[in-house]
Amino acid sequence: MSSTPSFSMPMFRDFVPRKLQPWIYLCIAFTFQLSGGIYLGALNQMIGDCSLMREDLLMCMYSMLIGMSFYFPILFRTKFRFTNKTLLTASALVMLLCNLVVPYITCLPLLWAVCFVSGMAKIQGTFECMSNIQLWMTPKRDFTVFFPWLQMVILCSMQFSDLLTTYLMYYYHWSYMHLFVVGVMLVVLLFLFTCIKHFRFMKPFPLFGVDWLGWALWAALGLEVTYLFCYADWLDWWSSPVFRQVAVVAVVNLVFCLWRMFTIRHPYLEPKMWTYRGLCPVLILITLVEAFLATEYVLEEVYYEEVMHYAEQVSVQLDWFVLVGIVCGCVFSYWWMHVRGWSYLRLCTIGLASLIACLFGFYVTLSTDIHLYQLAFPVACRGFAYAALCSAFFVCLHELMSFQHFFQALAVFNLLHAVVGGVLGCAVYARGLSYFVPDNFSRYGASVERVGFSRAPFDLGGYMEEFISQMMEVSLKQLYGWVLYAAILLFLLFLLYDMPMRRQLKRMPTWASVKHGMMNSYWRVRHGKMP
Repeated sequence: MSSTPSFSMPMFRDFVPRKLQPWIYLCIAFTFQLSGGIYLGALNQMIGDCSLMREDLLMCMYSMLIGMSFYFPILFRTKFRFTNKTLLTASALVMLLCNLVVPYITCLPLLWAVCFVSGMAKIQGTFECMSNIQLWMTPKRDFTVFFPWLQMVILCSMQFSDLLTTYLMYYYHWSYMHLFVVGVMLVVLLFLFTCIKHFRFMKPFPLFGVDWLGWALWAALGLEVTYLFCYADWLDWWSSPVFRQVAVVAVVNLVFCLWRMFTIRHPYLEPKMWTYRGLCPVLILITLVEAFLATEYVLEEVYYEEVMHYAEQVSVQLDWFVLVGIVCGCVFSYWWMHVRGWSYLRLCTIGLASLIACLFGFYVTLSTDIHLYQLAFPVACRGFAYAALCSAFFVCLHELMSFQHFFQALAVFNLLHAVVGGVLGCAVYARGLSYFVPDNFSRYGASVERVGFSRAPFDLGGYMEEFISQMMEVSLKQLYGWVLYAAILLFLLFLLYDMPMRRQLKRMPTWASVKHGMMNSYWRVRHGKMP
């Protein structure tokens, strides 16, 4: 990436060196992605200090991601209405205020609302920075260049956020991450006030015609679905009246969303957006892939905490290997799609293969007798798979859609990619653990016999602790095995879909055409007109 003579950023004041301008916006985009409503690296400490459940804090994270997802269709409207300085200033100010108040909020709905707003500010700031340096990254607007580097910024910032949160929590307190982000946003605001000026490349375009009620309905539906899967295991699924009530509300909300989509002139998500060929398979595939990758948030965390008893500052060291995998995946995606010009469908196949390698690595390595760094290869494969699949899916979605519906599809895509797939996978894995752990206790509990207890001295506490760790290990291996089977099946189906020979074979005729051909043959035979 290098500056071209035609590329300029007129919003900068004259004293800012021209060569540094795009790099500054790249750093600002990184700071927006580094920030958030809550930080999962301090999850366990926040549970104790704030008297909240794990599900409560995960719901905060998903609320932020939903705010990001459903803000996509409005991004260009706000860009044409306000100046770049106004939007970046507002985004940084909102992120600053959200990080100031989050550590002191005890009301869960209010906390979710603040995280939702922080997600909107996060994507607005990132979009403003990256859209202004897009021509610097690729003068021809080649998305096989733009999307891999965009994913590198997003995914690397996620890992650095986790690392920074863990280290600040270890040396100080979990709230210091919020203070750190407040300080970063103050620096961004100071820079914006001193080095950026208001600039318009066109007359301001009003925000008339935006379906705000439709936006609210779709966002509420996303929050309801997320709540169902996030709290499903804690509520015991359909046994809970709360779960049933929220499910009914979600169905009613969906009916209102569809009714509004088909009845008003300019709905928030247009019906034509759903009719593009290949969109539904992409959405299903990304949901399944995210469900497989959700093993990171349930199975890996259980393994680190319950089996190996790692502290956060120990297990977080694996994030460095994830970071290496992400960088390799983004560079490989750039080389594959842009330099070599090969198909992004084949890149999806490579990404799925890397995901299978990650699951297989955990399946064969998972034990209480291993060193932490023996998990480096599986987590690096996970980072590579995530980067390659995200880059390929974004390019695929751009190829499928027209510009009119691209950002609407991005809203649905990111909802499934960042929220639904992960929360669905977490719910399934939590349900699997609640089944396999008691089942293994009942199966192997017979080994705990009275004769062994009668021996003196007998360390009952140490024996039971080791026994429980072994049962958790066996249960995790079983779940990893089932997830590995499912991933291999998806990989084989994708290979079958992308098989070169499949596109060279003749299509199978329909039953109607076969019947029509047989009737014509019979008519020719009866009337003596056979060739």
